[in-house]
Amino acid sequence: MNEIMRLCDLIRETSFSIHCFLRNGHLEKVYENALAHRLRKKAIDVKQQYPLQVYDEDGTLLGDFYADLFVEDCLIVELKACKTLVEEHTAQILGYLKASRIEHGLLINFGAPKLQIKKYILTAEDQRLSLL
Repeated sequence: MNEIMRLCDLIRETSFSIHCFLRNGHLEKVYENALAHRLRKKAIDVKQQYPLQVYDEDGTLLGDFYADLFVEDCLIVELKACKTLVEEHTAQILGYLKASRIEHGLLINFGAPKLQIKKYILTAEDQRLSLL
């Protein structure tokens, strides 16, 4: 758990640095490329637009979705470039976590004047989601 927390802290710090440099007003893809680039410079494994499989409760494969960033094979990072985060954005990251059975996710909005970052954890034991 400490490793994932360090990874999340690194992504938060890197996102803040990008937001200070680029500010808001760019397309989401610009921020995706910037975050992926800077993380790779720090020797972090980052996959962009990475297909993750979605399963039904019985394990049947239902299809794929594409994570903006999939970091170190354990963290989904969903990026936004909008005025503010809304419930649909939260529902999207929560749906991704639950459907893919990935435990950790970050929702980052570069589009607001103040950077917005939320971390989510899907507990493997009971499939309940909690916001940190």
